[in-house]
Amino acid sequence: MADIKTIDQLDAAGKRVLVRVDFNVPVKDGAVTDDTRIRAALPTIQKLVDDGAKVILMSHRGRPTGEGFEEEFSLRPAALHLAEVLGKPVAFASDITGEDAQAKAAALREGDVLIVENLRFDKREKKNDPEFCAELAKLGDVYVNDAFGTAHRAHASTAGVAALLPAYAGYLMEKEVSTLTGMLDDPKRPFCAILGGSKVSDKIQVIDALMDKCDTLIIGGGMCFTFLLAQGYSVGTSLKEDDWVERAGEMIAKAEQKGVKLLLPVDVVCADKFAEDAATKTVPVDAIPDDMMGLDIGPETVKLYAQAIAEAKTVFWNGPMGVFEMDAFAVGTRDVALAVADNAEADTIIGGGDSVAAVNKFDLASRMTFISTGGGASMELVEGKDLPGVVALGA
Repeated sequence: MADIKTIDQLDAAGKRVLVRVDFNVPVKDGAVTDDTRIRAALPTIQKLVDDGAKVILMSHRGRPTGEGFEEEFSLRPAALHLAEVLGKPVAFASDITGEDAQAKAAALREGDVLIVENLRFDKREKKNDPEFCAELAKLGDVYVNDAFGTAHRAHASTAGVAALLPAYAGYLMEKEVSTLTGMLDDPKRPFCAILGGSKVSDKIQVIDALMDKCDTLIIGGGMCFTFLLAQGYSVGTSLKEDDWVERAGEMIAKAEQKGVKLLLPVDVVCADKFAEDAATKTVPVDAIPDDMMGLDIGPETVKLYAQAIAEAKTVFWNGPMGVFEMDAFAVGTRDVALAVADNAEADTIIGGGDSVAAVNKFDLASRMTFISTGGGASMELVEGKDLPGVVALGA
């Protein structure tokens, strides 16, 4: 990943600074219900305010159609919430690059903050449309990207506009990139990677990349059943990808060849249906009933995984161990999260997505070294892909 310029190299005083943030936050009854992403951007916003910049924030929220304003996806609740946590007024433009945004951007004084409306109300955003990029660029004198969670998308606000203005990384972007690349390039060893989630097909490139870097690779979640099939076990009605069994077998062989310890479940919690009130039983992996599905790792597997985690000096985790949204199948994910939290000697990095939701659900976030805000972006970076939003900030 190229060296990137950061806001510490920017003389922002008096300049209109156009900042891409990730305010894709949940809203209920007009109020933000989880402000993690807003708070993650505060250090960058505060630095620019303190430096006397005229700060113009832009973000997407949700998945609007791109045909114009949709009330349920408005950024107004995020603007109101930011004003609360920032402790100062935040102006809000009812459009993105139109008359209201232009007038309010022009009226900003040093230290003022403005948020424009949801970028994805304009379908040109996702198309990285040159005309839309030019309209965005007119709002600012310089550009700052602090939205790592969207850095893997070549959109107007993440890549296109960065080519038209002097471009810098915000503190969150800088921390995400340096932490994840540092983990991959020079981890403290032993390096233990934990991967969960439902499908091998979604994670195969991540598995492949981590196999070249880590000492121990732990597999959980629905995708473990495709690996168990590759080992010759019967998995009942568990989630499986028949097309990927051969590839999973190749991964098992690759781990052996490279001397990577690949840990797979030795027991699983099975259910007669995919439901909270299902009848359950815990069985060894060679005894999964034909009419039941595995929905969580079992207690012996937890012990095996926890021991490997305890011995590690670097731990990277992406993806739950089971259907943690249902309490009946949340124990494996909770106990793995506890094992990661309990290893105070290690660098513990949570790679976005459902793992973050799990860590928050079990109230363990404060005990992790670093929690990535970008699930898809962090996975692509781990895979070794160039992220358009990061490449655009190259020094």
